[in-house]
Amino acid sequence: MAGPLEGVRVVEVAGVVSVPLATMVLADQGAEVVKIEPPGTGDILRHAPFSSGGLSAMFAGCNRGKRSVALDLAHPEGRAAALALVAGADVFVENHRPGVLARLGLGEADLRAVRPDLIHVSVTGFGPDGPYSNIRVYDPIIQGLTGHIAVQVNPDIPFPDLVRTIVCDKASALTAAQAISAALFARERGAGGQHLEIPMLDAALAFFWPDGMMGKTFLSEQAVPGWTLAQVYRLTETADGHIVYFTAGDAEMVDLLIALGREDLSTDPMYCQLEVRVANFEKVGAVLADEFRKWKTADLLERLRAHGVASGPVLSLDEVFEDRQVLHNETVRVRRHPTAGPMREPRPPVRFSATQADETPLAPLLGEHTDEVLTELGYDTTRITELRAAGACA
Repeated sequence: MAGPLEGVRVVEVAGVVSVPLATMVLADQGAEVVKIEPPGTGDILRHAPFSSGGLSAMFAGCNRGKRSVALDLAHPEGRAAALALVAGADVFVENHRPGVLARLGLGEADLRAVRPDLIHVSVTGFGPDGPYSNIRVYDPIIQGLTGHIAVQVNPDIPFPDLVRTIVCDKASALTAAQAISAALFARERGAGGQHLEIPMLDAALAFFWPDGMMGKTFLSEQAVPGWTLAQVYRLTETADGHIVYFTAGDAEMVDLLIALGREDLSTDPMYCQLEVRVANFEKVGAVLADEFRKWKTADLLERLRAHGVASGPVLSLDEVFEDRQVLHNETVRVRRHPTAGPMREPRPPVRFSATQADETPLAPLLGEHTDEVLTELGYDTTRITELRAAGACA
């Protein structure tokens, strides 16, 4: 089966992560995605570390299920081929700085002239205008501006740190994928085409907000202060390592105390009543830390789970692949790429009961589908050879 987005055609002119990951989600759900890349270099992510057979690991992780066409968009013939692709597409997605594609003849008006009901999506760092709109930006810059770095403070090491994954890029990608689906649905109901502006700054702050900005939400004097997840999320040291646990209410705290062998504390208001516990946050934390250090990790995890306390080990990257639930879910699969060889990848996380898409191809090589796609557009072999000789495609 082709998936819930069968028949949707997407043209991507983008690099790195925010758009490629978004369109890969669409491809996983059945959309046909054509990725336009510059000849010679391609998407800059192709040159990221950890590579095999013409692919980098990050590129492979953001470009499954697509066809790659190498076009020079600065060349009139390359631009014409791109517009021919757009004419038959439903969605056009890009992540260039404002004005870049318009100067190449691929702006909103140019695209709309060949496909009036197009869903045109622009993912930018800061938006189409404003004081930062033309500043080059990458994920860690957005982390710093949206509070992500400010809350990465371990009480034992009191200075902030980066989230060591591209959380803002990925939040923007998922935001874009959902917005595209919504716009396609609206078009089906008669809304026509539209232009979606998605600033990474806005997407990242919205993603961060529910927990990261709890303490900054209410402005009323009647607001009751409390603690944030950034204050209580931490690794917990055991006798031989670390675990992660979390208790969300009084009953779960009592279960934790019993699991730790401290039933004697389970009726003490300082431990079993939220308001009192919050008021004595540091004291309670110190006592619990001492109790955890008395137990070996494996023994304590068994007790915590037996008493219903949410908990888990801190796995190394290699150990993730051996986790029982990961294996049971078949969360990670291994497939063989024609040039890169066997490679791991996560399977698409959404499982549709009625419209599950077939397995999509692995990420393409640069320009792997140029001839195929141009032929579909009506170019014959002679014309493609001429375009290639002129540098318009590769």
